[in-house]
Amino acid sequence: MKFTRNANAEWKGSGKDGKGQLTTGSKVLENTAYSFHTRFEDGEKGTNPEELIGAAHAGCFAMQLSFLLNEDNFTATALNVDAKVTFEDGSITKINLDLEGDVPEIDAEQFQQIAHKAKDVCPISKLLDTTIELKVTLKTS
Repeated sequence: MKFTRNANAEWKGSGKDGKGQLTTGSKVLENTAYSFHTRFEDGEKGTNPEELIGAAHAGCFAMQLSFLLNEDNFTATALNVDAKVTFEDGSITKINLDLEGDVPEIDAEQFQQIAHKAKDVCPISKLLDTTIELKVTLKTS
């Protein structure tokens, strides 16, 4: 399978005082604001590249895990993934994925193994040149 996805960034002004807009081909983001303030400070409404990487990574990982669970005849009731992207000294130095899963009839060890495999083979994980840590929690009834 091969496909291409598109996104556009428009920036106006200086690095610190300028502002930009992000638009995705799907239009799920359309003229979404981003700026120095939304990236390096809190309070202004808008997004930033690190937040978008976190969302992409969490979404990709959850979907990859779902496929791997299905291969072993499990179906998740719910997979909840938080991604924390750490930016330090001009680089993304780490991403922490925090997974909580509700998967009927799977044991904790098997869930751990499949989750770690999903982290390793997720296309976004493979793209990123940083440390990726994974915490796995399986809900028990």
